[in-house]
Amino acid sequence: MAWDFETDPEFQKELDWMSRFVDEEVAPLDHVLGNHYDLKQPHFETLVRPLQRQVRERRLWACHLGPELGGPGYGQVKLALMNEILGRSRFGPIVFGTQAPDTGNAEILAHFGTPEHKEKYLYPLLNNEIVSCYSMTEPHGGADPMVFTTRAELDGDSWVINGEKWFSSNAQVASFLITMAVTDPDAPPHRRFSMFIIPTDTPGFEIIREVTVGLRASHVHPYVRYNNVRIPRENLLGNRGEGFVVAQTRLGGGRIHHAMRTVGAVRSAFDMMCERALSRRTKGSLLSEKQMVQEKIADSWIEIEQFRLLVLRTAWKIDRYQDYKKVLIDIAAVKAAMPKVYHDVIARALQIHGSLGASNEMPFADWILESFHMGLADGPTEVHKVTVAERALRQYKGTDGLFPTRHRPHLREQALKKFAGALETTLGNL
Repeated sequence: MAWDFETDPEFQKELDWMSRFVDEEVAPLDHVLGNHYDLKQPHFETLVRPLQRQVRERRLWACHLGPELGGPGYGQVKLALMNEILGRSRFGPIVFGTQAPDTGNAEILAHFGTPEHKEKYLYPLLNNEIVSCYSMTEPHGGADPMVFTTRAELDGDSWVINGEKWFSSNAQVASFLITMAVTDPDAPPHRRFSMFIIPTDTPGFEIIREVTVGLRASHVHPYVRYNNVRIPRENLLGNRGEGFVVAQTRLGGGRIHHAMRTVGAVRSAFDMMCERALSRRTKGSLLSEKQMVQEKIADSWIEIEQFRLLVLRTAWKIDRYQDYKKVLIDIAAVKAAMPKVYHDVIARALQIHGSLGASNEMPFADWILESFHMGLADGPTEVHKVTVAERALRQYKGTDGLFPTRHRPHLREQALKKFAGALETTLGNL
């Protein structure tokens, strides 16, 4: 039986190096640079590239990649522990080559791209020479792809794409998009869609406006339009009508990485909360000595540890089974729990900081808003809860009886029958 909570000593050394490196070298970038996906911004080359070179020299670059793509092929548990550290800085994933949506898009290209696609898009993407966009959601439908209307029609040796997409993150700085469009509207629902590579310099591709979460401008999610966008026939990824199959390639592991980055981020909020409680005095004593503050700290510690263990166990199950279908309920549970833990701990940290916590001089207000974005991106929390409930219910069956199978009178009657002989002997000896 192998069941423990220890990290291999050699890998722990790498985690310790990462922790120091992120805190001392990477996190300061959050305060002096803008959008971490904008490779052309001033000082990106001089401040970020040297850090990326150090990561490469340490052989910690893009550790989610298999050996065939130049990575170590780490399992999900190792990747989870690494991402917990990267979550402490906005620039962490970029410096270590693990930023979404590029990681997921790279998986799609690795599985379904042609040799030409890999040469033109995949390898530059893996090297962070370019960034990409995953363009799927539409203004009138996010969680329900069945209402999508963006069309791709075959015209000779070209696909012609028309429609609008919403929250196409990083489209304004991306070199290409991976876009889902309707190709077969009369086919069965999950066979109507196909996936395409669309270079952002293709005529007819238009950014209608740049959308941000709240007032933050550091991460942009453009509203885009495809006006008779014509791309080569071979830019189809996978087979026609297999858009959902292609899309599933980028999920699963990515959600675990995101969850552990969330653990890292929320632990930062917890650190700030505890420091404030031990520093601030009111009514003659420290905040840390107030029972209602202690309750906030206790609730936060418990929730963080519970969530962290859920994520790590899910990562362990992925490594063990090597089959995401067997872990769907766990992945959905992680995704459903994540926004609430993030929101609740940060809200308590904000409260303990008082008016300072609500100001723009602390990060809590931005983080609170991000918790709502977190509960919508990659499928709303409600959808993931439905998945958990449906899969949990498959393990049970109902009863045709008037009363539940664990109705006490029924259980007592069964017990009396089971032990009738022994009970009669006991009674006869009284």
